[in-house]
Amino acid sequence: MTSVRPKLKPETPKSITAWETATGRTVWLKADGSWTEDVTQLGVFTGEAAEAALAAALKQEGLVTDPYFMEVSEAGAITGRETLRESLRAQFSAGGLAASENA
Repeated sequence: MTSVRPKLKPETPKSITAWETATGRTVWLKADGSWTEDVTQLGVFTGEAAEAALAAALKQEGLVTDPYFMEVSEAGAITGRETLRESLRAQFSAGGLAASENA
């Protein structure tokens, strides 16, 4: 499953997000290549390192679904064209929907 997303310039800081296949929860790729549900731990990538990280994430289809780039600041804050969608994904995975499910 993929969807068309805006192409980010190589020098634009970006992170990789996906859905954990088993749970449907939003996850982000950490700098070490592992996945996390904690948006504050996402890895920030640029240039060839970003392309290599996305290629590695795409090889993990099955564990995760539809990994893709999202624009972030150099500090890892969600920014750019898809800010609203990505901010909502971060909010719900960081306690909103997940917390209400456990209540």
